[in-house]
Amino acid sequence: MTMRIPLYAKTFSLMFLSMFAGIFAFAQNKTVNAQKARQWVQRQGWHPGYALKVYNDVDAATFYQQYHANKAAWDKAFAFLADPGTASLAPGKYPIAGDTVYASITENPSKTLDQASWESHRKYIDLQYVIKGKEQISVVPLDKATVTHPYDAAHDAANYTASGKDYMAAPGTFYLFFPKDVHRPNVKVDGYDVVKKLVIKISYTE
Repeated sequence: MTMRIPLYAKTFSLMFLSMFAGIFAFAQNKTVNAQKARQWVQRQGWHPGYALKVYNDVDAATFYQQYHANKAAWDKAFAFLADPGTASLAPGKYPIAGDTVYASITENPSKTLDQASWESHRKYIDLQYVIKGKEQISVVPLDKATVTHPYDAAHDAANYTASGKDYMAAPGTFYLFFPKDVHRPNVKVDGYDVVKKLVIKISYTE
């Protein structure tokens, strides 16, 4: 006698296998080694053939993990960044994927070192891109910065004093700052008084 497996049992089994496969894939991504992640970044696994580049010192392992943990959200963020019309948008806020991904465009005077603040975030990853002009952005690991204003959940920000590595941010290269990346953007570069800039906030996946 051939035993028939009820349809609901088959459906449950497929759902379980799919869920297990997803969990297994995410676990692999969480433990990706640094070399594999760096190779993925170098070959632009996040968007093959993309004209814009991520800055060289990006945390490749965290980028890899976060991208694969929420690929749909990241792809929407990159689509907005890559859209030729984005550069001509007026300053303001732009929804991309609800509370998961949203963008802000500013066109403001740059700041002096005394005016610019060191900051970090917990809920969101910063994708920062200079559309027009140039500015200095500095970065330092969280454990090498001293807190001056504790984390404020309402603003998703904490402030620090620190000394980090400086970068010249200009069109063509975007920067990614994860929760452990304390950063100080918007610092004036001689000859560039006003900078047009895009910041995309991407929800951080624990």
